[in-house]
Amino acid sequence: MVVMDTRSRPLRALRLSVTDRCNFRCPYCMPREVFGADYPFLDRKEILRFEEIERLAAIFALQGVQKVRLTGGEPLLRKGLPDLVARLARITGLEDLALTTNGALLQELAKPLKEAGLQRLTVSLDTLDPARFRKLCDTEIPLSRVLSGLVAARSAGFGPIKLNCVLQRSINEDEILDLARFAREEGHILRFIEFMDVGTRNGWKLDAVVPADEVLAKLSELGAIEPIPEPLNGRVVERWRYCDGSAEFGVIASVTKAFCGGCDRARLSAEGSLYTCLFAGSGLDLKAALRNGSSDAEIGAMITNVWKRREDRYSELRSSRTGGAPKVEMFHIGG
Repeated sequence: MVVMDTRSRPLRALRLSVTDRCNFRCPYCMPREVFGADYPFLDRKEILRFEEIERLAAIFALQGVQKVRLTGGEPLLRKGLPDLVARLARITGLEDLALTTNGALLQELAKPLKEAGLQRLTVSLDTLDPARFRKLCDTEIPLSRVLSGLVAARSAGFGPIKLNCVLQRSINEDEILDLARFAREEGHILRFIEFMDVGTRNGWKLDAVVPADEVLAKLSELGAIEPIPEPLNGRVVERWRYCDGSAEFGVIASVTKAFCGGCDRARLSAEGSLYTCLFAGSGLDLKAALRNGSSDAEIGAMITNVWKRREDRYSELRSSRTGGAPKVEMFHIGG
């Protein structure tokens, strides 16, 4: 089954948040002055249970979803996560099961996640400087734990691991080459992400964006680079490689080169709301349908109807609406 929206974009991928909590307080996602000790995170009974997530994922698969990525908040904070991975890995039609994490708990969880059936892993890494790491992530967890987590993940059989770096002008742009060298030497695939105006509380400004073309020009200092040809449909990352074959890397240019026309992703929040765009202001409550006794067919019809009406193209319109519109916060739907 292929469900198409109003711009002929298929529903192929699902980002599935398993918690709204995180052990970091990165300013571009969960600034501590907003998400402090008294912030009202979701109560356990408000978030989807594993059996509910499994059921919804299976329904999404029937609507054409082939890829699922687990997100948060920080997904590794969700107790018993390997059990959920094992449940999802058994669903017919799901061809790719991945997870994005800050890496702080990978030392303990990489092996059980791999054994449960997780196929791919992405780790956020914005700096290689220990002091800057503490500041950028606003955490007492040391950078060394994340780096050790990468080693543990590789030992568990994950590879190549993707590293996500959100670049901000005058914050960490001076580490572009250091991060690129690290990824190349360790066999990881680095992706530089333009700082985006996700949510309403991260203080986004256009002049804080480091354009992807500038990043590519900088990376060419390490040697000749060339794009990796691939279809445009569904593509979020511009994939590149060093001409000497030493490594692959990518840029995600959501601000300067909007890719709305190829977006095939739906997003499910930890409390069970369906969002059709990273910059959406509201979602469809699927948890209520689950808990009110709706059948799989009825829930599938709800998903299909929402996707068929989908018109989202926020990034293409950003130049004329950089602020003011209500948007769901990134920690709800995982970025």
